[in-house]
Parts: sequence; structure tokens; C-alpha cells
Amino acid sequence: MSSSETQQAHSLLNAAAVRERAHEMLAIGVAGGLDHWTVDLDRLPEAARYVAAVIRDQYPTLAVPFHARWRHFAVDGVDLWGPVADARDWLDPASRARTEFDLAIVSVLLDAGAGPDWSYRDARTGRTLARSEGLAIASLRMFEAGAFSITEDDPWRVDAVALTFLTAADLAKGFQVTPKNPLVGLEGRAALLRRLGQACLAEPDLFALEDEPRPGGLFDAMVDRADEQDRLRAPVILEVLLEALGPVWRDRLTLGGVDLGDCWRHPAIKRDDATDGLLPIHKLSQWLSYSLVEPLQTAGVEVIDLDGLTGLAEYRNGGLFMDLGVLTLKDPADAARPWPVSDPLVVGWRGMTVALLDRIAPLVRAELGVSAEAMPLASVLEGGTWAAGRRSAAERRPGGGPPLTILSDGTVF
Repeated sequence: MSSSETQQAHSLLNAAAVRERAHEMLAIGVAGGLDHWTVDLDRLPEAARYVAAVIRDQYPTLAVPFHARWRHFAVDGVDLWGPVADARDWLDPASRARTEFDLAIVSVLLDAGAGPDWSYRDARTGRTLARSEGLAIASLRMFEAGAFSITEDDPWRVDAVALTFLTAADLAKGFQVTPKNPLVGLEGRAALLRRLGQACLAEPDLFALEDEPRPGGLFDAMVDRADEQDRLRAPVILEVLLEALGPVWRDRLTLGGVDLGDCWRHPAIKRDDATDGLLPIHKLSQWLSYSLVEPLQTAGVEVIDLDGLTGLAEYRNGGLFMDLGVLTLKDPADAARPWPVSDPLVVGWRGMTVALLDRIAPLVRAELGVSAEAMPLASVLEGGTWAAGRRSAAERRPGGGPPLTILSDGTVF
């Protein structure tokens, strides 16, 4: 491997690279240069009106929170985490932040699509929940029960050693998986968490600055990168995560010995170096970045440049653009075929979704009469395109599934 290849690999591990190449993909699509897709930007204003209407329905005051895992820890409007955490006697703000990092990191990594046939019955609320909300509450209950801890006096933590022994059977028990209640990619999720544990143990400088190796140790690594005014740029959160979590992704691309994570090949992306044909997306890592903002803020760190992160290339956002006619398959039969996440059809769809979210956000704000400061991209996503994608899916397809059939191992969507 060469040092130049290593440098080129690192050039893909940031939000700016995601945004640049996503907009390049969209421009190619608009020009008719993609094999599978046509793009109609004239449909964007109508899509923006649809999203704005969803935001008004859900948030009449237009005070929209960030798109983060914490939203899914609420059932029927009742926050199941915040009040409990507020009532706990923490050693200091950093201790709470490390715990919330532990919870958010594990919960996000476990949430890459549940499939249409899985649900979770929460004994405490009496509710049966599916998809992201069900995955969130199932992971929260496992966390509260100490399923990820080997520290006897503190079940509310995620220990690296505990993760290395986690099995699919452990997850199946916690997530109530049975033959009649199947969860997509169960073994893939368990293996992902085992690799997270191994990564924590292998990099104590990143994961154990103030404690035994644990995902929550990344709080200290991020605080260490804040400026003298305790301000941290949001894109730096992503860069730390990509550095730390690179080894956890299985069977992904590497360049110069560097793990590229959620980065895929597409023939339309042209470069004259080793990054030719590569499109970085980093969806789960970016959603995790958004989810770590609030724990950092609670601990006294000011997170700035939030819009330096990008929109999320997942099937709710991408499905919204398909359902509303912004993106159209050239061959309608492709909608019924199963597609691996590495196929150029899916890679192009995901890349254009990121760019289209940048395009639709100002249109949504204009519809609502709010500024970018009042409604950053993270709030447009939450209020927002993700919720609108779910609504449009429910209006068009029984069960509200995505408009494409994606073959996933539980670590992408």
C-alpha cells in the first residue's frame, strides 16, 4: 500500500466528500447519464409542500428537534429516557454523556431496518412497536437491564468485553425474535456489535481516555477535539466516528489499508486517482453523529456547523423522492427486483438522495417561513423528510415498505 492511497482513503472519510460526490451524482442524473434513473427537479417544489405539510401536522409551533435516536425513545409522546436520566445521581456531566454515548452508539448500530414482519412488545408501556421505534425501545430495555455491561454496580453502560461475547441468541432474546417474529439481519447485527467491542479494545486511546474501553469513551475523544471555547464542529463528530468505527464494518471496501465503511462503487463517479468510482455515504455514522449532539450539549459542549453534516441516504428519504416523482426508475420492473446495496442502482439512488435533501431543505423552509438557523437540516430531516417518506409509503404500499426491494445484512439501512 502507498501513503498516497492512504491519504486518498482518508479524503473520503468526511461529510464534505459525501456532499461533493452526491451532488456530482445528482448532476449526472439530471443530465440523463445514469442507466437506471431519470430525475425531474421540477417535482421538488411539490415535494417540499408535502414535507412542509407533514411538519405542520407534527409540529404546529415549527419547533422541530434534531433527527436523532433520542426521538425514538419516546412512546405516545412520553420520553422513556430523559426523565429517568435526569433523576439519576451522576458523578459529573461527563459521566452522563459517556452513558448516553454508550446507549446511542449501540442502539443506532442495531437499527438498520427491521423488515416488515418484526415487532416488539414493550411490557412497561403495553405497546407493540415496529421498525425504528421498536428497535429503539428493544435496545433501550436491553441497555437498562445491563445486557451490554459486565460492571456489577453499573448496568447502564456498554463494556467492550461484554460486546465481544454477544451472540445472535442474546439479541434474539432481547428483541423477542421468533420464527413468527423474524428480524432481518440478526446475525449481522450481533457480529457488528462484537466487532465494535473488538475495536474498543484495540484502540484504548480512542475509547478509554477516562475509563475502561467502552463506546462512551468517544465522548472524551470528541471533547479533546473541541476548541478553547468548548465548541465542536459537527463534521468532526463524524470524522471521529469514522476513524473509530471503520474496523466494525464487514466485507466493505478498503483503500491503502483504510476501511472505507459505507462507501460504494459507481461507474459514473470519475477521478484520476485511487478514489475513482467511489461514492462515500456514511449513513449510519452520520445519523449517529446527529444522535451524539444532544449528549455533548448537555455536557456543556457547544456543537456548531450542524449543517456541515449531510442528509441521510436511507429508504425513507430516498423513497420520498421516488414516491413524489423526483426520481423515477427507467425500467419500472426494477422496483420489484431484489437489489444488493452495492448495486449501482442502489448506490446512485442513495447518492442522489443526499443531494436532493440539500435541494429540498431551503424549499421546505420557504414554505414554512423559517430560517436555516431556526430549522437546520437535522430538523428538516426529522420533521420532515423522514416522516414524509414514511407517510408517502403508507399511502402507496400495504405495510408502508420502501419502493425498492433491498437485500441488506442489517448494517446499511
